[in-house]
Amino acid sequence: MNIVIYGSGGVGGYFGARLAQAGNNVTFIARGKHLVAIQQKGLQLKSIKGNYLVYPANATSIISEIKDIDLILICVKTWQLADVSEIIKPVLNDNTMVISLLNGIANEEVLCSILPKKHVLAGLCKVVSKVEDYGVINHISYEPTIVFGELNNKKTDRALVLEQTFLKAGITTKLATDIQREVWIKFLFITTISAIGALTRATIGEMIASEEIKKMMFQTSKEIIEVAKAKGVNLPENIIEKQFKLIENQPFNTTSSLQRDMMNGNPSELEAQNGTIVKLGKELGIATPVNAFIYNCLLPQERKARGLS
Repeated sequence: MNIVIYGSGGVGGYFGARLAQAGNNVTFIARGKHLVAIQQKGLQLKSIKGNYLVYPANATSIISEIKDIDLILICVKTWQLADVSEIIKPVLNDNTMVISLLNGIANEEVLCSILPKKHVLAGLCKVVSKVEDYGVINHISYEPTIVFGELNNKKTDRALVLEQTFLKAGITTKLATDIQREVWIKFLFITTISAIGALTRATIGEMIASEEIKKMMFQTSKEIIEVAKAKGVNLPENIIEKQFKLIENQPFNTTSSLQRDMMNGNPSELEAQNGTIVKLGKELGIATPVNAFIYNCLLPQERKARGLS
Protein backbone atom coordinates (compact mmCIF):
# COMPACT_ATOMS: atom_id res chain seq x y z
CA MET A 1 0.00 0.00 0.00
CA ASN A 2 1.23 3.53 -0.81
CA ILE A 3 0.97 5.36 2.52
CA VAL A 4 1.75 8.93 3.54
CA ILE A 5 2.44 9.73 7.19
CA TYR A 6 1.66 13.43 7.58
CA GLY A 7 3.52 14.37 10.74
CA SER A 8 6.44 12.17 11.73
CA GLY A 9 6.63 12.74 15.46
CA GLY A 10 6.01 10.19 18.19
CA VAL A 11 2.75 8.90 16.72
CA GLY A 12 3.44 9.12 12.99
CA GLY A 13 7.02 8.00 13.39
CA TYR A 14 6.02 4.86 15.27
CA PHE A 15 3.17 3.70 13.04
CA GLY A 16 4.95 4.75 9.86
CA ALA A 17 8.03 2.75 10.82
CA ARG A 18 5.98 -0.36 11.51
CA LEU A 19 4.07 -0.02 8.24
CA ALA A 20 7.36 0.39 6.35
CA GLN A 21 8.81 -2.61 8.19
CA ALA A 22 5.88 -4.67 6.87
CA GLY A 23 6.76 -3.80 3.28
CA ASN A 24 4.43 -0.91 2.54
CA ASN A 25 5.67 2.08 0.52
CA VAL A 26 5.68 4.74 3.25
CA THR A 27 6.55 8.40 2.81
CA PHE A 28 7.10 10.57 5.88
CA ILE A 29 6.09 14.23 5.79
CA ALA A 30 8.40 16.13 8.14
CA ARG A 31 10.20 19.44 8.37
CA GLY A 32 13.37 21.11 9.56
CA LYS A 33 16.20 19.19 11.15
CA HIS A 34 13.94 16.20 11.77
CA LEU A 35 13.35 15.90 8.01
CA VAL A 36 17.05 16.26 7.21
CA ALA A 37 17.98 13.58 9.73
CA ILE A 38 15.39 11.14 8.30
CA GLN A 39 16.57 11.80 4.74
CA GLN A 40 20.23 11.31 5.63
CA LYS A 41 20.17 8.59 8.29
CA GLY A 42 16.70 7.07 8.01
CA LEU A 43 14.03 6.96 10.72
CA GLN A 44 15.23 5.15 13.82
CA LEU A 45 12.56 3.55 16.01
CA LYS A 46 13.43 2.61 19.56
CA SER A 47 10.65 0.52 21.04
CA ILE A 48 9.81 -1.79 23.91
CA LYS A 49 8.40 -4.01 21.16
CA GLY A 50 11.64 -4.10 19.19
CA ASN A 51 13.80 -1.53 17.43
CA TYR A 52 13.74 -0.86 13.69
CA LEU A 53 15.57 1.44 11.31
CA VAL A 54 13.72 2.64 8.21
CA TYR A 55 16.64 3.12 5.82
CA PRO A 56 16.61 4.51 3.29
CA ALA A 57 13.47 6.38 4.26
CA ASN A 58 11.18 8.26 1.88
CA ALA A 59 10.80 11.69 3.45
CA THR A 60 9.78 15.11 2.18
CA SER A 61 8.06 18.30 3.31
CA ILE A 62 6.05 18.59 0.10
CA ILE A 63 3.18 16.14 -0.30
CA SER A 64 2.54 17.20 -3.92
CA GLU A 65 5.69 15.25 -4.84
CA ILE A 66 3.86 11.98 -4.02
CA LYS A 67 1.55 10.31 -6.52
CA ASP A 68 -1.14 7.60 -6.33
CA ILE A 69 -1.62 7.73 -2.56
CA ASP A 70 -3.78 4.99 -1.05
CA LEU A 71 -3.80 6.20 2.55
CA ILE A 72 -2.89 9.37 4.41
CA LEU A 73 -2.49 9.07 8.18
CA ILE A 74 -2.61 12.53 9.73
CA CYS A 75 -0.43 12.61 12.84
CA VAL A 76 0.09 16.31 13.56
CA LYS A 77 -1.46 18.29 16.42
CA THR A 78 -5.20 18.93 16.54
CA TRP A 79 -4.93 22.68 15.91
CA GLN A 80 -3.03 21.97 12.67
CA LEU A 81 -5.70 19.70 11.17
CA ALA A 82 -7.57 22.30 9.10
CA ASP A 83 -4.39 23.59 7.48
CA VAL A 84 -3.19 20.05 6.72
CA SER A 85 -6.57 19.20 5.20
CA GLU A 86 -6.21 22.09 2.76
CA ILE A 87 -2.67 20.98 1.87
CA ILE A 88 -3.59 17.35 1.14
CA LYS A 89 -6.79 18.09 -0.77
CA PRO A 90 -5.12 18.49 -4.21
CA VAL A 91 -3.27 15.13 -4.03
CA LEU A 92 -6.30 12.96 -3.32
CA ASN A 93 -7.30 10.48 -6.00
CA ASP A 94 -10.63 8.63 -6.19
CA ASN A 95 -9.44 5.88 -3.84
CA THR A 96 -7.37 7.81 -1.29
CA MET A 97 -8.38 7.20 2.32
CA VAL A 98 -7.69 9.84 4.97
CA ILE A 99 -7.60 9.07 8.69
CA SER A 100 -6.76 11.42 11.53
CA LEU A 101 -5.04 9.77 14.50
CA LEU A 102 -5.26 12.96 16.53
CA ASN A 103 -6.71 13.51 19.98
CA GLY A 104 -10.12 15.19 20.06
CA ILE A 105 -13.74 14.53 19.18
CA ALA A 106 -14.25 16.89 16.23
CA ASN A 107 -11.51 15.78 13.84
CA GLU A 108 -13.80 14.11 11.32
CA GLU A 109 -16.03 17.20 11.25
CA VAL A 110 -13.00 19.31 10.36
CA LEU A 111 -11.86 16.88 7.66
CA CYS A 112 -15.33 16.63 6.10
CA SER A 113 -15.70 20.40 6.07
CA ILE A 114 -12.69 20.64 3.74
CA LEU A 115 -12.33 17.28 1.95
CA PRO A 116 -14.92 15.27 0.03
CA LYS A 117 -16.58 13.06 2.64
CA LYS A 118 -15.93 9.87 0.65
CA HIS A 119 -12.23 10.05 1.50
CA VAL A 120 -12.65 10.31 5.26
CA LEU A 121 -12.61 7.52 7.83
CA ALA A 122 -12.61 8.14 11.57
CA GLY A 123 -9.75 6.96 13.72
CA LEU A 124 -7.66 7.23 16.82
CA CYS A 125 -4.51 5.69 18.21
CA LYS A 126 -3.12 4.65 21.56
CA VAL A 127 0.63 4.85 22.12
CA VAL A 128 3.09 6.62 24.41
CA SER A 129 5.99 7.73 22.24
CA LYS A 130 8.01 10.85 21.49
CA VAL A 131 10.75 12.31 19.33
CA GLU A 132 13.92 11.58 21.30
CA ASP A 133 16.21 13.30 18.81
CA TYR A 134 16.07 14.39 15.20
CA GLY A 135 15.20 11.26 13.22
CA VAL A 136 14.75 9.15 16.37
CA ILE A 137 11.41 7.98 17.78
CA ASN A 138 11.18 6.43 21.26
CA HIS A 139 8.17 4.22 22.04
CA ILE A 140 8.03 4.29 25.83
CA SER A 141 4.91 2.39 26.88
CA TYR A 142 1.41 1.19 25.95
CA GLU A 143 0.50 -1.40 23.32
CA PRO A 144 0.45 0.63 20.08
CA THR A 145 -3.10 0.48 18.79
CA ILE A 146 -5.10 1.92 15.91
CA VAL A 147 -8.89 2.00 16.12
CA PHE A 148 -10.71 3.14 12.99
CA GLY A 149 -13.93 2.81 11.04
CA GLU A 150 -16.15 4.24 8.37
CA LEU A 151 -18.19 7.26 9.44
CA ASN A 152 -21.36 5.17 9.04
CA ASN A 153 -19.75 2.22 10.91
CA LYS A 154 -20.13 -0.15 7.95
CA LYS A 155 -17.41 -2.76 7.33
CA THR A 156 -16.64 -1.80 3.75
CA ASP A 157 -14.17 -3.58 1.49
CA ARG A 158 -11.62 -0.80 1.85
CA ALA A 159 -11.91 -0.85 5.65
CA LEU A 160 -11.34 -4.61 5.71
CA VAL A 161 -8.26 -4.25 3.48
CA LEU A 162 -6.91 -1.53 5.72
CA GLU A 163 -7.53 -3.65 8.80
CA GLN A 164 -5.34 -6.39 7.32
CA THR A 165 -2.65 -3.84 6.39
CA PHE A 166 -2.39 -2.69 10.00
CA LEU A 167 -2.48 -6.22 11.39
CA LYS A 168 0.29 -7.38 9.04
CA ALA A 169 2.39 -4.52 10.38
CA GLY A 170 2.06 -5.92 13.88
CA ILE A 171 -0.22 -3.10 15.00
CA THR A 172 -2.99 -3.96 17.42
CA THR A 173 -6.03 -3.01 15.38
CA LYS A 174 -9.76 -2.62 15.91
CA LEU A 175 -12.21 -2.05 13.07
CA ALA A 176 -14.91 -0.39 15.12
CA THR A 177 -18.63 -1.09 14.93
CA ASP A 178 -19.27 2.24 16.72
CA ILE A 179 -16.33 4.52 15.96
CA GLN A 180 -17.95 7.53 17.64
CA ARG A 181 -18.04 5.67 20.95
CA GLU A 182 -14.39 4.65 20.52
CA VAL A 183 -13.34 8.23 19.85
CA TRP A 184 -15.07 9.44 23.01
CA ILE A 185 -13.53 6.63 25.11
CA LYS A 186 -10.04 7.67 23.97
CA PHE A 187 -10.99 11.30 24.54
CA LEU A 188 -12.08 10.48 28.09
CA PHE A 189 -8.73 8.85 28.85
CA ILE A 190 -6.50 11.55 27.40
CA THR A 191 -8.53 14.52 28.68
CA THR A 192 -8.60 13.11 32.20
CA ILE A 193 -4.80 12.97 32.47
CA SER A 194 -3.33 15.58 30.12
CA ALA A 195 -4.19 19.12 31.17
CA ILE A 196 -4.21 18.28 34.87
CA GLY A 197 -0.73 16.87 34.33
CA ALA A 198 0.30 20.18 32.79
CA LEU A 199 -1.25 22.07 35.69
CA THR A 200 0.40 19.99 38.42
CA ARG A 201 3.65 19.31 36.50
CA ALA A 202 3.32 15.77 37.91
CA THR A 203 3.63 12.34 36.32
CA ILE A 204 0.68 9.97 36.16
CA GLY A 205 2.11 7.99 39.05
CA GLU A 206 2.47 11.10 41.20
CA MET A 207 -1.07 12.25 40.42
CA ILE A 208 -2.64 8.88 41.18
CA ALA A 209 -0.71 8.75 44.48
CA SER A 210 -2.34 12.01 45.56
CA GLU A 211 -5.85 11.47 46.91
CA GLU A 212 -6.94 15.04 46.14
CA ILE A 213 -5.59 15.08 42.59
CA LYS A 214 -7.13 11.67 41.91
CA LYS A 215 -10.51 13.02 43.07
CA MET A 216 -10.13 15.94 40.68
CA MET A 217 -9.30 13.57 37.83
CA PHE A 218 -12.39 11.50 38.66
CA GLN A 219 -14.60 14.59 38.62
CA THR A 220 -13.08 15.63 35.28
CA SER A 221 -14.13 12.24 33.89
CA LYS A 222 -17.66 12.53 35.27
CA GLU A 223 -18.15 15.88 33.56
CA ILE A 224 -16.92 14.46 30.24
CA ILE A 225 -19.36 11.56 30.57
CA GLU A 226 -22.27 13.91 31.20
CA VAL A 227 -21.43 15.89 28.06
CA ALA A 228 -21.04 12.68 26.02
CA LYS A 229 -24.43 11.39 27.15
CA ALA A 230 -26.05 14.69 26.22
CA LYS A 231 -24.47 14.33 22.76
CA GLY A 232 -26.07 10.88 22.41
CA VAL A 233 -22.84 8.91 22.61
CA ASN A 234 -23.33 5.31 23.74
CA LEU A 235 -20.69 4.76 26.42
CA PRO A 236 -20.44 1.72 28.72
CA GLU A 237 -21.81 2.26 32.24
CA ASN A 238 -18.51 1.35 33.92
CA ILE A 239 -16.28 3.27 31.54
CA ILE A 240 -14.77 5.57 34.19
CA GLU A 241 -13.69 2.61 36.32
CA LYS A 242 -12.14 0.94 33.26
CA GLN A 243 -10.28 4.11 32.30
CA PHE A 244 -8.87 4.56 35.79
CA LYS A 245 -7.56 1.00 35.75
CA LEU A 246 -5.73 1.86 32.52
CA ILE A 247 -4.40 5.07 34.03
CA GLU A 248 -3.21 3.30 37.17
CA ASN A 249 -1.42 0.67 35.07
CA GLN A 250 0.70 3.23 33.21
CA PRO A 251 4.39 3.48 34.13
CA PHE A 252 4.86 5.82 37.11
CA ASN A 253 6.79 8.48 35.14
CA THR A 254 4.37 8.65 32.17
CA THR A 255 3.38 12.12 30.93
CA SER A 256 1.09 13.15 28.08
CA SER A 257 2.08 15.00 24.93
CA LEU A 258 -0.11 17.96 25.93
CA GLN A 259 1.69 18.14 29.26
CA ARG A 260 5.12 17.96 27.65
CA ASP A 261 4.15 20.63 25.11
CA MET A 262 2.98 23.03 27.80
CA MET A 263 5.99 22.39 30.03
CA ASN A 264 8.24 23.18 27.05
CA GLY A 265 6.37 26.41 26.33
CA ASN A 266 4.86 25.11 23.08
CA PRO A 267 1.26 25.35 21.81
CA SER A 268 -0.82 22.43 23.04
CA GLU A 269 -4.13 20.64 22.47
CA LEU A 270 -5.73 22.32 25.49
CA GLU A 271 -8.53 23.79 23.38
CA ALA A 272 -9.32 20.44 21.74
CA GLN A 273 -9.49 18.64 25.08
CA ASN A 274 -10.72 20.39 28.24
CA GLY A 275 -11.58 23.51 26.26
CA THR A 276 -13.97 21.49 24.11
CA ILE A 277 -15.72 20.06 27.18
CA VAL A 278 -16.15 23.55 28.63
CA LYS A 279 -17.55 24.83 25.34
CA LEU A 280 -19.94 21.90 24.86
CA GLY A 281 -21.01 22.13 28.50
CA LYS A 282 -22.08 25.73 27.98
CA GLU A 283 -23.92 24.84 24.77
CA LEU A 284 -25.73 21.91 26.39
CA GLY A 285 -26.41 23.52 29.77
CA ILE A 286 -24.14 21.10 31.66
CA ALA A 287 -21.92 22.31 34.49
CA THR A 288 -18.21 21.51 33.99
CA PRO A 289 -16.53 23.30 36.93
CA VAL A 290 -13.42 21.11 37.21
CA ASN A 291 -12.70 21.12 33.48
CA ALA A 292 -13.31 24.89 33.48
CA PHE A 293 -10.90 25.37 36.40
CA ILE A 294 -8.13 23.37 34.71
CA TYR A 295 -8.73 24.99 31.32
CA ASN A 296 -8.80 28.57 32.60
CA CYS A 297 -5.74 28.10 34.81
CA LEU A 298 -3.75 26.95 31.78
CA LEU A 299 -5.24 29.34 29.22
CA PRO A 300 -2.83 32.24 29.87
CA GLN A 301 0.14 29.91 29.30
CA GLU A 302 -1.50 28.56 26.13
CA ARG A 303 -2.10 32.06 24.81
CA LYS A 304 1.49 33.02 25.54
CA ALA A 305 2.78 29.96 23.67
CA ARG A 306 0.70 31.01 20.66
CA GLY A 307 1.92 34.60 20.83
CA LEU A 308 -1.54 35.91 21.76
CA SER A 309 -0.79 37.52 25.13
